[in-house]
Amino acid sequence: MKHILFLCTGNSCRSILAEAYVNHHYKDRWQAYSAGSKPTGAVHPMALEILTDRNISIEGYHSKNWDMFGQQNSGTPMAEMDYIVTVCDNAAGEACPIWPGHPVTHHWPFPDPAKFSGDRVSARQYFEKIFDMIIKKINDEISAGLTK
Repeated sequence: MKHILFLCTGNSCRSILAEAYVNHHYKDRWQAYSAGSKPTGAVHPMALEILTDRNISIEGYHSKNWDMFGQQNSGTPMAEMDYIVTVCDNAAGEACPIWPGHPVTHHWPFPDPAKFSGDRVSARQYFEKIFDMIIKKINDEISAGLTK
């Protein structure tokens, strides 16, 4: 079993979507986690709605600080990460978190759907578009052996 950690700043949309997708579709080979350097404290409701509509369980997903992955939690060591992926969008001026003591294995920049401004239908379409981009990238990278 390989372990992958998706990092972003807020841990409310992109990293949660990636974590849930990997845990649902690749659960036989991968265990995914997500965290943020400055978590918002809640998963964006639209992200949860999209996961639910695509029959991906949302149970247990919450916005969390990356500190829980960097230290032992209650004396129990966390899983050693095989891959660390940042999903923040440098082009939008977002500061990607830096994982202390470990190199960031990959950077997959995606726009932040939480920053979308518009009506509910347009927001939903935007979230779907970003999630589809995340899905494609994950599928492509896992098919390629996640080596690029």
